[in-house]
Amino acid sequence: MFAPIVIIWLVSIFSIGLYNIIFWNPKIVRAISPYYIIKFFRETGKDGWFSLGGILLSVTGTEAMFADLGHFTALSIRLAFAFVVYPCLVVQYMGQAAFLSRNPQKVLNSFYDSIPGPVFWPVFVIATLATIVGSQAIITATFSLIKQCHALGCFPRVKVVHTSKHIRGQIYIPEINWILMILTLAITIGFRSTTLIGNAYGLACITVMFITTFLMALVVTFVWQKSVLLAAMFLVFFWFSEGVYLSSALMKVPQGGWVPLVLSVIFMLVMYIWHYGTRKKYNFDLHNKVSLKWLLGLGPSLGIVRVPGIGLIYSELATGVPAIFSHFVTNLPAFHKVLVFVCVKSVPVPYVSPEERFLIGRVCPRPYRMYRCIVRYGYKDIQRDDGDFEDQLIQSIAEFIQMEAGDAQFCSSESSSYDGRLAVISSRTIQSSSSLIVTEREDCDGIESIQSSKSLMLQSLRSAYPDDENPAVRRRHVRFEVAASPGMDTGVREELMDLIEAKEAGVAYIMGHSYVKARRSSSYLKKLVIDMGYSFLRKNCRGPSVALNIPHINLIEVGMIYYV
Repeated sequence: MFAPIVIIWLVSIFSIGLYNIIFWNPKIVRAISPYYIIKFFRETGKDGWFSLGGILLSVTGTEAMFADLGHFTALSIRLAFAFVVYPCLVVQYMGQAAFLSRNPQKVLNSFYDSIPGPVFWPVFVIATLATIVGSQAIITATFSLIKQCHALGCFPRVKVVHTSKHIRGQIYIPEINWILMILTLAITIGFRSTTLIGNAYGLACITVMFITTFLMALVVTFVWQKSVLLAAMFLVFFWFSEGVYLSSALMKVPQGGWVPLVLSVIFMLVMYIWHYGTRKKYNFDLHNKVSLKWLLGLGPSLGIVRVPGIGLIYSELATGVPAIFSHFVTNLPAFHKVLVFVCVKSVPVPYVSPEERFLIGRVCPRPYRMYRCIVRYGYKDIQRDDGDFEDQLIQSIAEFIQMEAGDAQFCSSESSSYDGRLAVISSRTIQSSSSLIVTEREDCDGIESIQSSKSLMLQSLRSAYPDDENPAVRRRHVRFEVAASPGMDTGVREELMDLIEAKEAGVAYIMGHSYVKARRSSSYLKKLVIDMGYSFLRKNCRGPSVALNIPHINLIEVGMIYYV
């Protein structure tokens, strides 16, 4: 309903504006000439410059219809604005000006007073609906921005609900929705004046325009690879016009303009503290990796009992073994036969194609059965809990094992250089692979998955703690078998059999539950940021296992303190 409402609204204001121009003062079209704005400033002087902060509100709000820009193409935005939005707005403001030239006493409520009586109430209803559409556009745009900031490591983890199975990117974030509601009510109740709210809104909009112009100059230089002179000319031209409006809007800071500045500082601090703490934690992991020589010295058994099953060890490291793994090896008497170090990376592109999603490699030589998988998502990609991740991972590792056996470059590599050597395993390559026979069946997750489990303890746990959020969800269960291929290498077949047996035994998700603290020698400011700010954000945001859609029944968390 949003698009028809906006179209009807634009047609309505265009028609009303055209009517007012013809009925009240057709000569108003002369106002298009720049001569009159020059005459306006010459006669009003400082008062005219000061009024620009209010005039600014006539051009703000149009961006609300395109607030969620990621869902539209650049061409559609240009066409809609140039041939629909802009003409309708200009004609409407001309009509109001024509009406006021004959009725100057009605300046306080010029829009509604200029509407002809017979169509007043229909236009009033459409105006109310258009306000809802504009507000909803801002809300959904906020959801998209927060999700993208989180993907880029600049915002704490929040609950993201995907509201559509068919349309990409339709999301809802409850926490942000509550924050928006509270802020809206607080500002409305606190100000109780549309003038003060307008001052705050105008300063926020012109500041966004001013910053966007600067960022656009960077795009011209670094993305479009144009000359710095061209970017400087672009910057000076637009900054001059925007700077005049910004200087006028800044005069309204005491009259409500301080609100967007305060909110900007608060959100900037949250984003900076989260990003700073996250980077410090990552650098700690990077500089405290487990030595590969130490692992090789333990032998294929790692000095412990290797039990059937697959252990997916989640880490932020794309290379090396995280420090948390040494806790398992030194404190647990047994570990899974197949280990996969999984690293989920959000890359600074909107989408990653399925053909480039998985990077598979080895951490140690073949007898260790230790692999690495890097899963790459764009900041707009949707990570759905569809139960296919485990199956895709097994198929990718199996394809890597077969590809490695036929690749002389991989076979001739030294054991010390295994880690860091990765191969892209695409879904097309998996589908064309003949190393595994894949059979699929669908059943009710709440019944047959319990019965198919080999572990009696796991059966009792699953029956005692069912998945309340998705009762009786039908899931696709995949069974793997090694294809009968006479030319397959014995070592490859044995490794594939171990992989399939481990998958049948069960998959465990292993994550570190980290506590980040500042060192005693750190400055007071750093202790304040890490021990209070970052710790508060981590305790009150979504857990990593929830954000990654990891099933709790298979989750193992190990606590570890990071002194950064």
